[in-house]
Amino acid sequence: MSATLTKPRHQADSRRVRQRGTGPAHRRNWLGGLAGWLWLAVVVVPVYWVLITSFKAQSGYYSSNPMVPPSKPTLDNYLFVIQSDFVTYFVNSVVVTAGAVVPAVTFSFMAAYAIVRGWPSRFLRMVNGLFLMGLAIPLQATVIPIYLIIIRLRLYDSLLALILPSIAFAIPLSVLVLANFIRDVPKELFESMRIDGATEWMTLWRLAAPLTRPAIVTVTIYNALTIWNGFLLPLILTQSPTRRTLPLALWTFQGQFSVNVPAVVAAIVLTTLPILALYVFGRRQLLGGLAAGFSR
Repeated sequence: MSATLTKPRHQADSRRVRQRGTGPAHRRNWLGGLAGWLWLAVVVVPVYWVLITSFKAQSGYYSSNPMVPPSKPTLDNYLFVIQSDFVTYFVNSVVVTAGAVVPAVTFSFMAAYAIVRGWPSRFLRMVNGLFLMGLAIPLQATVIPIYLIIIRLRLYDSLLALILPSIAFAIPLSVLVLANFIRDVPKELFESMRIDGATEWMTLWRLAAPLTRPAIVTVTIYNALTIWNGFLLPLILTQSPTRRTLPLALWTFQGQFSVNVPAVVAAIVLTTLPILALYVFGRRQLLGGLAAGFSR
């Protein structure tokens, strides 16, 4: 008797589950899936072409299928790029990126702490508004003033001429992001640090800095990527080949060796490796910072 009662009930439950699975909320989004696969192809195919082309020989590049991997991979393109003053351009980019990112992030962190946790004053509100105004000024609109200032300071055709404007343009967004993270730290933690006798400097580096590490890593990677790929400032503020950074060197390298496509592609691969390594080492903090930012 019990078996006969449970059987129809089981069939009714299974029928109800099938009806739920066929509802509008559980229908498969074929259009969205197709769009996702198309976007994946748009992203992956150029990367695949760049990688296989960098290992092809120049002599057989035009006679072979561009999407077919080379039958005899070679590293001659990478050796050719390294021997063409690529190391000098790489060192210049590292110096400019590190020389701009470290001061910009450090100053932005201290400024954000002062704006959020400092005594409320008209001066701090004006400073915060000044930083926010910096977000509305594009780099292209300040090229001529920056050029004239660098000429007056006698810094033209030097790496310092690239570092100083890069610091100025990296500060506004960094202050905005770091201030939002510091604002979310509970006030009780800061008050307990002050009760224990900690100074503002100790509170800044021993409490605020560890708790806002995802934000610091996020703005560091973002600013490093922006400065590393910067093209306009090196084009305007440098002249000699020994002061070129990688983006500008790639442009001149492509113009000088326009026929040697595998060598140009190999130079692009070498240029992207440092940023890729930076992302690999800081991806956890970067994803944590982005997730916290979206959750706000």
